[in-house]
Amino acid sequence: MADFDYDLFVIGAGSGGVRAGRMAAAEGVKVAVAEDRYLGGTCVNVGCVPKKLYVYASHYAESFHEAAGYGLNTQDVVFDWPTLRDNKKQEISRLNGIYTQLMKNAGCDLIDGRAEIVGEHEVQVGDVTYTAERILVATGGWPFIPEFEGREHVISSNEVFDLERFPEDVIVVGGGYIAVEFAGIFAGLGARTELIYRGDLFLRGFDQEVREFTAQEVAKKGVGLNFNCNIERVDKLASGRLQARLTDGRVLEADQILYATGRVPNTQGLGLEAVGVAQQDSGAIIVNDSFQTSVPSIYAIGDVIDRVQLTPVALAEGMALVRHLYSAGSPAVDYELIPTAVFCQPNIGTVGLSEEQARERHGEIKVFRSEFRALKHTLSGSDERTLMKMIVDAETDRVLGVHMVGAEAGEIIQGIGVALKAGATKAVFDSTIGIHPTAAEEFVTMRQPVR
Repeated sequence: MADFDYDLFVIGAGSGGVRAGRMAAAEGVKVAVAEDRYLGGTCVNVGCVPKKLYVYASHYAESFHEAAGYGLNTQDVVFDWPTLRDNKKQEISRLNGIYTQLMKNAGCDLIDGRAEIVGEHEVQVGDVTYTAERILVATGGWPFIPEFEGREHVISSNEVFDLERFPEDVIVVGGGYIAVEFAGIFAGLGARTELIYRGDLFLRGFDQEVREFTAQEVAKKGVGLNFNCNIERVDKLASGRLQARLTDGRVLEADQILYATGRVPNTQGLGLEAVGVAQQDSGAIIVNDSFQTSVPSIYAIGDVIDRVQLTPVALAEGMALVRHLYSAGSPAVDYELIPTAVFCQPNIGTVGLSEEQARERHGEIKVFRSEFRALKHTLSGSDERTLMKMIVDAETDRVLGVHMVGAEAGEIIQGIGVALKAGATKAVFDSTIGIHPTAAEEFVTMRQPVR
């Protein structure tokens, strides 16, 4: 049997890499984890965690305004960007420290530096070459900004969290999670915000009715929605402001332009091509059902394989791989019925099939729908509305999909995701007693299908 420095060498200390490394070490495996940027990966440092903190911040101005209807009057509310930004930095530093301790306590060796695969069982970090029985690539994704004139003047989601000063006005380009969420963050914190998307409507792939309803509600929050157009070029003016020329002939000015136009697998400089690891045109690493690449000793999980770009999915893949390699378990990950949320304003929560997908796959379905003004807003004065929707297989009565646009949608849909995973039927929902008064009780009181 060959003698290696490590049993498992993990490249990337993001969600998937850390989970796989810790779990493997707990099984007695000798593990090294190399990271050249920051522990915790995108999610902890420039993704889910800081974004959600900024989402929380962006709700306060609206809440202060709404509080007047409840007899709580606030004057001279001032937003101080450096306070939010620097408090966020402290929290992320704390989390980085926790990740460091978790890895060390698990028995993993942490190696600081960019790792490059130089052989089927060899990884080089700086001037040092390490050998490993197995190599796991978990380097995640990276923001994609298309080529255009003036590209150097715009920022991505990597830079947006630590701006020197908060913009008075901002242009957000894109139509996915990140674009819609940051448009809400900027608008909520007081910036004049325009969202630009080249398609007919943002959030492609979501239920069509959810998309349309969300657009209506997002516009109420002060976000200017510009669909079917794009930026042709960006010029930096003498004042330091940015001027964007659009494909429809308009010219917009802003302090910042954020491009949230997707993420691509972070595979540059890993040495994959040299050792023969097969990749898709996008750079995504091709793996089999056991997360094994075309080179048997090299594996990959998470956003770098571009299956489902969600942190909990990377965690599940990391756990499944370790079970398979070191615990004689199955490497299978169930990608069906994955709950997800978009933390726009109001939030979107969804699990299962959209109405369009359900009609295509199951034919005859029943659609239950409820739209209302939440109890909170009867006194707050807000005209925000909530949408709840359930799609049911007409033949089996099984619930195929549940969707919500409204406050705390992610929190509510997480629990419903468990019900769908357990195979809940509409009859099960109907027989469940609701919690009153809550928005969530609507999901167990919808009796008549709307179509």
